[in-house]
Amino acid sequence: MQVTGINIYPVKSTRPIALSESEVLPRGLPWDRRWMLVDRDGRFITARQYPVLAVIETALTADTLDISVAGREGLRISLAEPAAQSVPVTVWKDRCEAVPVDPAADAWFSDYLGIACRLVRMTDQLVRRVNPDYGEPADQVSFADGFPLLLISEASLHDLNRRLRTPVPMQRFRPNLVVDGERAYDEDSWRHIRVGEVEFAGVKNCSRCIFTTIDPHTGVKDAGGEPLRTLASYRRREGGGVFFGQNLIPRSRGIIRLGDSVQILVQQS
Repeated sequence: MQVTGINIYPVKSTRPIALSESEVLPRGLPWDRRWMLVDRDGRFITARQYPVLAVIETALTADTLDISVAGREGLRISLAEPAAQSVPVTVWKDRCEAVPVDPAADAWFSDYLGIACRLVRMTDQLVRRVNPDYGEPADQVSFADGFPLLLISEASLHDLNRRLRTPVPMQRFRPNLVVDGERAYDEDSWRHIRVGEVEFAGVKNCSRCIFTTIDPHTGVKDAGGEPLRTLASYRRREGGGVFFGQNLIPRSRGIIRLGDSVQILVQQS
């Protein structure tokens, strides 16, 4: 089994950047979900409420994060950490600190979405802890929904697509790691894996939401609620969640690359 995809999403809810290799840090892949939009109250804003966020492109240079979308002038943000004081923000039920980026970024996103919002950043000094029910006390995460990385196998997507009238791309599910695999949903039971030289704990299957119904090419929600509707027909569990993919927490540091072997060290029976 090998790695076939490595992705980061620098601004939460925007399009991915595909990588050929990446360092793995305690909170995930460098630059992944390090920026996020918040409303006046500091509460996170995502494509769940504003689907047009899903079509925004990002690109990293040596010094900048470049943001663009069709029909609008682009935005360039320095990778240097802002000097502003941190402010409290909320991601789901988590309260953490973030640093405002700059008024120009706020204006760009506010004009694009038609609401008052602010772009904030998680600097290296700021820490957001992982839910202690699933991780160890020192585990941390960026502005991702709950965990440092998400892994999905191609076999799982293939099984879903054979049930759908119109197949969907892997991008609908926003994984950081994609592996080829042989058996659909085998990743559900992975508790400890090694990817190349880096080890990860598999801590929780990923509960899916309406974000999966947004076409990443158009920013439009599927009128029939697909693929979530089909997933719910066979991947719903007690308690109501619909699951697809495995959340990971790094247990070592190192480099991962496309083509790296994936070894299952501990699998739940």
